[in-house]
Amino acid sequence: MSRLAVCPGSFDPITYGHLDIIRRGANVFDQVVVAVFNNQSKSPLFTVEERIHLLQEVTKDIGNVTVDSSTRLLMDYAKEQNASAILRGLRAVSDFEYEMQITSMNRKLNENIETFFMMTNNEFSFLSSSMVKEVAKYHANVSDLVPPVVEEALKKKFV
Repeated sequence: MSRLAVCPGSFDPITYGHLDIIRRGANVFDQVVVAVFNNQSKSPLFTVEERIHLLQEVTKDIGNVTVDSSTRLLMDYAKEQNASAILRGLRAVSDFEYEMQITSMNRKLNENIETFFMMTNNEFSFLSSSMVKEVAKYHANVSDLVPPVVEEALKKKFV
């Protein structure tokens, strides 16, 4: 039986922290579907299509990773994909309480799909997409925070 994990997020934009979790998850699971979801509480900088494109570019060298998007409830989407797991990254203890609430609700919706947490590599533990956008808006160097294709896309957004 193939072990498929869905790695959900808004990825607006994808950072090296996200990529770290995706790469490490690809070493654990047979297949990882990176799924772009729109967070209703955020106004995105990049369209869903742009985020999908950027994700495809930065994961094209990882053979068992595919990129998709959904407007559905995560657990419905995961069931539709025949996922056995949800893959989530944790940066710090402050993420844990929020993630625990989401995981508890997801477990109530579908107890057959487990949630796996990976701690982000320490060098990325401070990193968030919101922080990257804020720094990029002021034309600061983000080359050590995001892959080159994402850096270029940010520069075009903040001309």
